[in-house]
Amino acid sequence: MDFFEEKPVDIKKLPLAVRMRPASLDDFTGQAHILGKGKLLRRAIEADRLSSLILFGPPGVGKTSLAWCVANITKSYYTGINATTPNVEELRKIIASAKQKQANTNKKTILFIDEIHRFNKAQQDVLLPDIESGNPVLIGATVHNPFFSLAAPLLSRSLVCELKSLKEADIIAILNRALKDKESGLGSLKIKADKKALDFLAHTCEGDARRALNALEVGALTTPKSKDGFIDFNLEVAAESIQKKPVVYDKDEDGHYDTASAFIKSMRGSDPDAALYWMAKMLYAGEDPRFICRRVCILAAEDVGNADPLALVLANAALQISEFVGMPEARIPLAQVVIYVSCAPKSNASYLAIDKAMQDIENNKVQDVPDHLKDATLDGEDLGHGKDYKYAHDYKGHYVKQKYTRKKVRYYEPTEIGYEAKIKERMAKLRRNEK
Repeated sequence: MDFFEEKPVDIKKLPLAVRMRPASLDDFTGQAHILGKGKLLRRAIEADRLSSLILFGPPGVGKTSLAWCVANITKSYYTGINATTPNVEELRKIIASAKQKQANTNKKTILFIDEIHRFNKAQQDVLLPDIESGNPVLIGATVHNPFFSLAAPLLSRSLVCELKSLKEADIIAILNRALKDKESGLGSLKIKADKKALDFLAHTCEGDARRALNALEVGALTTPKSKDGFIDFNLEVAAESIQKKPVVYDKDEDGHYDTASAFIKSMRGSDPDAALYWMAKMLYAGEDPRFICRRVCILAAEDVGNADPLALVLANAALQISEFVGMPEARIPLAQVVIYVSCAPKSNASYLAIDKAMQDIENNKVQDVPDHLKDATLDGEDLGHGKDYKYAHDYKGHYVKQKYTRKKVRYYEPTEIGYEAKIKERMAKLRRNEK
């Protein structure tokens, strides 16, 4: 469809998410990191200096809307296609049409290609000569990292920009604008939108404005009017519209902290099933997997410790893997580590040891480093630094009795649980040999 075609379009028949697409950058919500005042992409659009633009990011964050904005601002024709449908011959026809329109009207064509990562090399190569000449202006959209999915020649001719998930405040602003807009939105309807319902949509849609607007539209258009003639868009309607059950889990209130507390205490108490339940609740409610990973990492060190040192290794691995693969697949390594940490033998000896050491530093005179442990480089040897230091590996068992503090300290008391029992046994043996 051409953006500036003469044949009128009944805008009311289009989905709300399409009708609410912004016509200018000032109306565009979110993505300030690339569209804020003075940013490169905004300057390029306003100066009409784009030749090719690749946008990547999750669904519903404004990739298509930005293409419409560019067409509107630059007074260009707009042709949108999905990369799953056209072949090379159809691409050549679109490019030929763009050239003809420019010859007749002196207007360029914005060629928007959704899911451009699906184009094979031949299809990408067809675009190169013409986008280099500036007509059509290619705007490609993809949810995948283009540096892995697109050919180098196309990338080298393109400005590549990442769009990020919209914040909840951005989604709420978009929903409120749709409720007030009488021409393109739902402003002509009498709708009482409960704040909790809008907050729920903004949280549940996970940064996807299209998903939130679709839910708002279907809820508003299918809910019967109440006796006062208004449509009550409440939490129940919102939950049904987006097909997700509301869960009491306010990130800044008790629901968040209580659930996280139950999650931690279940792992500490060696109940993997309860821990999985509370984690599932957090994930269902949209909790950031990184928050869950941080809790597991802390617990692996604080409550498992050296009773099973592998727990902390797995917790750190789960953190890295969850960031790499993202949701929903991240739930699997998260479940694995939560089960492992829950079932692992427990010891808080490391946690108690560092607290004792910190209290010692805070409450008592701080010890000087013994001379034989000081750095002997530069002029240290002339001051006696490092003199009489015993290198442990030169002795039997790679151990030698030696003072490491001026005043003897003892913080770490290993338990007889799990691997820590071996640590305790070794330390006791070393201390017996010192006598």
